[in-house]
Amino acid sequence: MLSFIIFLPLIGALLIALLPRASTSLIRWTALGFSLLTFVASVVVLMDFNTTQAGYQFVESYQWIPQYGIGYKLGVDGISIWMLMLTTFIFPIALWTSAGAVHDRLKEYYALILLMEMATLGVFLSLDMFLFYVFWEFALVPMYFIIGVWGGERRIYASMKFFVFTMAGSVLMLLAIVFLGINGGTFDLQALVAKNGQWAASAPLFLAFAIAFAIKVPLFPFHSWLPDAHTEAPTPGSVILAAVLLKMGAYGLIRFNLALFPDASRQFAPLMIVLGIVGILYGAIVAFAQTDAKRLVAYSSISHMGYIVLGIFSLNQLGLQGALLQMVNHGISTGGLFLIVGFLYERRHTREMATFGGVWGKMPLYGTLALLFVLSSVGLPALNGFVGEFVILQGAFQSTAIQYPQYWTAFAACGMILSAVYLLTFYQKIFLGESRNAANDKLIDLNWREVAAVVPLLGVIFYIGLYSLPFFTAMNASVANLLSAVGIVMR
Repeated sequence: MLSFIIFLPLIGALLIALLPRASTSLIRWTALGFSLLTFVASVVVLMDFNTTQAGYQFVESYQWIPQYGIGYKLGVDGISIWMLMLTTFIFPIALWTSAGAVHDRLKEYYALILLMEMATLGVFLSLDMFLFYVFWEFALVPMYFIIGVWGGERRIYASMKFFVFTMAGSVLMLLAIVFLGINGGTFDLQALVAKNGQWAASAPLFLAFAIAFAIKVPLFPFHSWLPDAHTEAPTPGSVILAAVLLKMGAYGLIRFNLALFPDASRQFAPLMIVLGIVGILYGAIVAFAQTDAKRLVAYSSISHMGYIVLGIFSLNQLGLQGALLQMVNHGISTGGLFLIVGFLYERRHTREMATFGGVWGKMPLYGTLALLFVLSSVGLPALNGFVGEFVILQGAFQSTAIQYPQYWTAFAACGMILSAVYLLTFYQKIFLGESRNAANDKLIDLNWREVAAVVPLLGVIFYIGLYSLPFFTAMNASVANLLSAVGIVMR
């Protein structure tokens, strides 16, 4: 079933390659159809998922290159199940909104989106480190072209910066994977984890993986590629980048750093916590200084991802579960914010907040939906963002991974205040007050296609905010198993 989910988008991409270039409508519907089928298949997996089982389920294992210990192995557990669902949920929305954002070379564009979906699914489901690396690197290529071909004026610079940063981290990770494969005699993740971190060079190996994943998160000070990539990418590309690709880094920190290097995880946890908190505050402060709405959302993404790193390296069950839920929350809320900014850009072809004002009066439906996404990112109770950040702060407050955790948690909590400042300022500048440009008077409210894109996201926002128990229930056994396996005392 997992192979079917991974390679269904590939089949869609190959079919699109055979379609006539002039059949633009058929190309769009084919891409959307295959992505929706992938989502349906993932729902089937979720329905059959045993929430009481800590280990991997739906495991597929075949020999691939046996003489080098390389296999084709897939599986899903309570840690990866929500990454699977997030990925298959976001890609159809991104494809649906592409009709208003991308208007040329549609055949290549839609094929690349489906190829990227295949690669990201492979990342979250791989249980062989060589296979994981293949999918990890493959996911880089479609996004490079999506930014470089369909991006803004500085798209070449942004795509090259994205590629160079990610490749630099990938080289370090590749060296670490080769070391583990040679010394462990296999690339099977489960077999390597069973060795319980008995590596002579666990600290350098931890850092090699951590830097690669920190670049993808992105964690301060490896973050500088993100604002440029987000600003220049087309709106669907920004949605996928924020909602899915950044989660690959956070997922890697959980799946590889914690599981493979328990001693090094405890050793470097204080450093990772401090960098996460610095990212929270730095991203929030710099976001407030932005004049471009999309760059503001990009820096807010850096700030919110800092909470996820804080939760992971709190090294307790509350923190780790909060981080996993916040990975889903961030994907939904920030993906929605990029859609909101994109809808306005398609009408005005500018993202400078100073040129707007009074938009809510001209687009009341748009203003209402935008406010819900803003409040979700701010962390308003009853919406999804509050649940994730609250549980992360609980875990951080009780953490034994760093001295004086309550003081560090207080610094992290300041990020929630700052997020309210810059996001409500963002909303005030664009939607409230008097119009600062005559072009705003001609704005037309959202059409049915745009409403259909954001309503599913808002449905998830309210569902998690009001009833998040199913999410915690599904991840509980796997998180407890991970922490106990690496010798971390649970709280």
